[in-house]
Amino acid sequence: MAVREVVIAGAGVAGIEGLLRLRRLAGDRVRITLLSPEDEFVYRPLTVLEPFGRDGSRRYPLESLIAGTGASHIRDRLVGVDASFRLVLTSDGRELHYDALLVALGAGQSSPYLHVALFTDRNRGETFTSIVTDLDEQRVESLAFVVPTGPVWTLPLYELALLTAHRAQASALPVQLTFVTPESRPPQTFGWAASDAIERLLGNAGIALFAGEVADVPEPGRLRLRDGELSADRIVALPRLIGAAVPGLPAGPGRFTPIDEYCRVPGTEGRVFAAGDAAAFPVKHGGLAAQQSDVAAAGIAHLAGPVPHPEPLEPVVRGRLLTGDGPLYLVSSRTGGEEWSSDVHERRPWPVDDKVLAEELGPCLRRLAVVPVT
Repeated sequence: MAVREVVIAGAGVAGIEGLLRLRRLAGDRVRITLLSPEDEFVYRPLTVLEPFGRDGSRRYPLESLIAGTGASHIRDRLVGVDASFRLVLTSDGRELHYDALLVALGAGQSSPYLHVALFTDRNRGETFTSIVTDLDEQRVESLAFVVPTGPVWTLPLYELALLTAHRAQASALPVQLTFVTPESRPPQTFGWAASDAIERLLGNAGIALFAGEVADVPEPGRLRLRDGELSADRIVALPRLIGAAVPGLPAGPGRFTPIDEYCRVPGTEGRVFAAGDAAAFPVKHGGLAAQQSDVAAAGIAHLAGPVPHPEPLEPVVRGRLLTGDGPLYLVSSRTGGEEWSSDVHERRPWPVDDKVLAEELGPCLRRLAVVPVT
């Protein structure tokens, strides 16, 4: 049966990238329905700058992003899938038929510890803004940054630590900074070259690094490590990510939706795809989410025909690390299994200086007028 009706659930980086790529590949051979309760797209990768008084997040009207694609937008939320009858079930009781479905719901967040300040891009870093104020007024003499176990994108916490050190040094503020991570090297996803470069940055910034340590926070201001304890006036951690576990679709560890190398969900006759933080992939990153959506869109377009069979996902993670001075550009590709190789650049090795590289979404955002978050 040819693919005609396509539903895309989610309007983040993965959802919009997939919609734009699918329309370009499949043209008017498919009708696309975007299912999302949101009416705007929020670009969050620069939220780490906001506690330091610099613009970070941006909002874009969703209708402006999808204008010209012919896609319809239903303001509703996916709550289940009936793969046997190819139906998407929504929170308002709708049953939407699909010939192909892209699940791009993102992930939930939970606090990994009771006694920490949680840095999240979903509240514009408000918690850390108050910490920066206390730092400026010299009410904080020690600050610890802690990476939790489990699925998490660690780069923002390294940025937060380096930006804090830069601010403290520029204002001659006395503060002791500590970084604790369960990764054997920082950050493990990027391979040895990037790890060595980031370790040097931390050392030059005066940030004490404890790698390979699974921290516990039994009470406020107290960190328990494998061979001892640390104390800090404030402890900051990233949220742990939790998958959507869509009823009617398989769910793996952490409630994430399993995918194959073509971003297809097993057991769905090749008609359901997943991309982004919702998908069971060890690395969570906006640029990788866009790559997954591009692969999924190519698969859907192939089902709609006639286009070539898609290529499997070959993940490449491109990160721009903010340091307070010039950024560091990191490029990492998987070499097999869980191993990654990396290159480090002081000058941008890709055409545009986007924090998240998305081949369809990036140019679209640059064409739109930017409206600051209020």
